[in-house]
Amino acid sequence: MSQPVKPIGIYFEHPEWFKPLFAELNRRGLPYEKIDAAHHLFDPAETESRYSLVVNRMSSSAYLRGHGQGIFHTAGYATHLERIGTRIINGSAATAIETNKARQLSLFASLGLKFPKSFVINHASRVPDAARQLQFPIVVKVNIGGSGAGIIRFDTMAGVEAAVAAGQIDLGIDQTALVQEYVAPRGGHIHRVETLNGKFLYAMKVYTTGESFNLCPAEICQIPEEPAAGDFCLTEAPKKGIQVEAFTPPAEVVEAVERIVAAAKIDVGGIEYLVDDRTGEVLFYDVNALSNFVADAVNVVGFDPYARFVDYLETQIGAPNPGSQPASAEAISSTHQPVAASIH
Repeated sequence: MSQPVKPIGIYFEHPEWFKPLFAELNRRGLPYEKIDAAHHLFDPAETESRYSLVVNRMSSSAYLRGHGQGIFHTAGYATHLERIGTRIINGSAATAIETNKARQLSLFASLGLKFPKSFVINHASRVPDAARQLQFPIVVKVNIGGSGAGIIRFDTMAGVEAAVAAGQIDLGIDQTALVQEYVAPRGGHIHRVETLNGKFLYAMKVYTTGESFNLCPAEICQIPEEPAAGDFCLTEAPKKGIQVEAFTPPAEVVEAVERIVAAAKIDVGGIEYLVDDRTGEVLFYDVNALSNFVADAVNVVGFDPYARFVDYLETQIGAPNPGSQPASAEAISSTHQPVAASIH
């Protein structure tokens, strides 16, 4: 008697964002199970998974919905799956990058790519020290963010010092944050590049309004003077009235993006960058290893990315894990020359 086919495990937290994925799996008749990442348990002593493949779609904005515990739990679960030989889409290395913006900037630096000037802090008392070395305006951005939460913009040093003195700066759930120069994007838009299986899939321009440029992954919202707890993603962009349009990035940007996802071991994910309106330089600023495809994708980018994603999943059922350790900065530097990261 043949062995029953193991289902694909879809490990996710947001109740709405992945309905198109489930619809495509249903259309093909592929067996799958929904795994609630916010209320999960696993046995670390097990030697075999009940799943043929696990798709990790844990959201870093989960803490906005009272599910922050899932963010930290996912790191252990991903490591466990890799240990017992279960293929996981966006495994422990990708998770480590997704949930740590400081690591993302270090990755950009290791690849010779430019990003907004930044400092990493672990106590609010160090915000003024970092701010004195930056050009205003600046933003303080939590290390584990999402949906625009935990971003504070300052236009003056006096504002920084007053906020610190009043205890108004929250560094987020891991008490680590970036203090970063705010950069006005040329053309009033940022760029979002999606990848699948290490290769360019599509790209979009996402238009912001005035100073609403947001440094969070895959979400667009206002940068407030006080922390906000918005909940918006590009999956909702068309119905929220955010203007997005497809475009093809320059070849050197595509090459750089593909190097980023290779180094971070991201199976499917998005990279965001902008063109500095002052200098014309390309500045990478975010790695979103747990991407959501844009809503109404057929009309926006001309095809259904969920269909291509499920095509990829079918090739990965039963595939071995490619390894969980991210490439070292030295190895990256020795095998890749930094690309010219500027557009004029």
